Amino acid sequence: MNTCPLCHSVDLVHYHQDKKRSYYQCPTCMLVSVPAEYYLSAADEKAEYDKHENHPEDLGYQRFLNRTLEPLLERVTVDQQGLDFGCGEGKVLSLMARSRGYQMENYDLYYANCPEVLNRQYDFITLTEVIEHVSDASALLSQLNRLLKPNGILAVMTKRVRDLAAFTNWHYKNDPTHINFYSEATFRWLAEHYGWRLEIVDNDVVFLHK
Repeated sequence: MNTCPLCHSVDLVHYHQDKKRSYYQCPTCMLVSVPAEYYLSAADEKAEYDKHENHPEDLGYQRFLNRTLEPLLERVTVDQQGLDFGCGEGKVLSLMARSRGYQMENYDLYYANCPEVLNRQYDFITLTEVIEHVSDASALLSQLNRLLKPNGILAVMTKRVRDLAAFTNWHYKNDPTHINFYSEATFRWLAEHYGWRLEIVDNDVVFLHK
């Protein structure tokens, strides 16, 4: 039986089928997910990430990350401490923040696995193109809630589900490491569940204020 990775509902509804995977939607939190049988092994997952070439000098990648970083830095102060969760091999976002005087730590399961940085709290946490990769969505959000100080900001970048017609031809679902797909309704459910305030910043950026 499929269970929602976010709210643990067992009433999932078949949403879409393509040549490679099945997709189900939760009627409670509206998350669209793929069953665990489609998850890659850790080695295969890392092999996919190793194909990425997100270098600090890549101006196009910097512009991409700036759609999260710029509005975030407008809402925090230089004396506050941040964490880039799922920073990737290049740790680009934290380098960009540090170049502007902001302090950020890095954590990544594969590229910056430093558990000690998860033993303290932060004023802001960035999660850019990460949340869609994490299988246990419930555990991830609970962990981020613990890591975030009161009045802190969780900045999430991920492309959002719009509707079934758009999903059918959506390139984003074709990445085998993308297993959970969030919509605006899902983020509204999250905000209500945790008592956060949702701020829609961009087409694929939301801020959750604790």
